Amino acid sequence: MPDFVLTPSSPLGGFSRDFGPVRLRELTDLAIVSAALPLGAEDAAGAALKKAFGCAVPEPGTSAQSKDRRERLLRLAPDQLFILFDHATPDAEAAIAARLDGAAYTTDQTDGWVALEITGPGCCAALERICPIDLHPKAFAVGQFVRTSMEHLGSIILRSDEDTFVLLSASSSAGSFLHAVETSIRNTC
Repeated sequence: MPDFVLTPSSPLGGFSRDFGPVRLRELTDLAIVSAALPLGAEDAAGAALKKAFGCAVPEPGTSAQSKDRRERLLRLAPDQLFILFDHATPDAEAAIAARLDGAAYTTDQTDGWVALEITGPGCCAALERICPIDLHPKAFAVGQFVRTSMEHLGSIILRSDEDTFVLLSASSSAGSFLHAVETSIRNTC
């Protein structure tokens, strides 16, 4: 019987392209771990999260960076967070679970999502064509995120810096998502 070797690959194969002043790239080492806060033990889970990351658990619909700025916590719902961080190996969930010591239920979500980073002056103009959210810095500050749709695809948009956004969408439609963002950039640059 032949020996087979499975090699992991990202949904878009490490896509990266510059469009004049705007750069679009796939974030291939971004891990996404979901943490569900147990019913009746939310305070204990919040204390464990604060101890693990050195920041208060954000309110639903907001995000917070860890004390060392390596992780970002996105509070999706009263009992659910996404924890985003750079992690190149397939053990992201175990790394977070160990830090939380059983205080929350953790699930690796990395393979379910594709992550794109769009950066540079003009990135807002490109996103405004396909996103129904007001992305002006006064309305959508650094660190803010929202769940929305872009070109009819469910997505999460996080403003990580003044002219930088992280875009998450289902990995099953990664090609369509990339096409929508890429086409919008080309139409605005």
